[in-house]
Amino acid sequence: LCCLSLLVFFCTASVWAQQTLLLQGLESQETYTVINEKLADVGDAFEISDCSHSKFGPHITQVFDKALKKHVFRFHIHRDHDTDRCKKFDRQRTEIKVYDKSPDWLKGVENSKFTYKWKFRLDRNFQPSRHFTHWFQMKAVGGPYSSHPMITFTARKRHGERPDRFELRYGTQHDSSKLMEAHLPLFLGRWLQVSVNARFGEKGALAIRITSINTGAQLLHYENNSIKLWKDSADFLRPKWGIYRSLKHKGALRDEVVDFADIEIQAN
Repeated sequence: LCCLSLLVFFCTASVWAQQTLLLQGLESQETYTVINEKLADVGDAFEISDCSHSKFGPHITQVFDKALKKHVFRFHIHRDHDTDRCKKFDRQRTEIKVYDKSPDWLKGVENSKFTYKWKFRLDRNFQPSRHFTHWFQMKAVGGPYSSHPMITFTARKRHGERPDRFELRYGTQHDSSKLMEAHLPLFLGRWLQVSVNARFGEKGALAIRITSINTGAQLLHYENNSIKLWKDSADFLRPKWGIYRSLKHKGALRDEVVDFADIEIQAN
């Protein structure tokens, strides 16, 4: 009986230790409010171009998607009007994030484990440039290397007739390198399901899987059970979703929308 009681206690404690956030479209509520109610205790959990392009209105909206049969988040970015929060003008950003004013349990600290899941869709005519276009970032807050992301999903244009590419990039200081790459056209015009499992720390673990929701085909799979998944002297690590791109090769770009749905964060 004693052993059984201990087993029940530890199982219950394990369940209590897990917390899950699910961010979904909600037509009845203003989009920025929906986002902030999940990701921010106070302040705004988004970085947008409304200040430089107020005529357009909110750069994150909600639309009904026929394939998923629900409202989803639509991230807008405009080549000739948008900036990075009216602070930087050689790049553009429409993103949502976990940040310092988010609930503490959403922040990745050393030895913590997280599962991130979401759906996203790029337009079938999506155009990157030779410079960065990110749809997802894992970044540090605090420390000397916080300005550069640790993990990104990045699109890049290739020269000549070669297909544009999707890059999974990784770096722990001020630069990054490719972990994997794939042909970008495989990722366009369809809803994709993403799963990221992370154990943060000097000896961390990372598993990423991207599949087609329609066909179930696996487009990318990466797994490493012994990888540095930390930025030195960081306060915490946090995810960002949206579109963030360089304007250094502006002529290759166009106005874009990127759709996101069912963003889930689970602290294990």
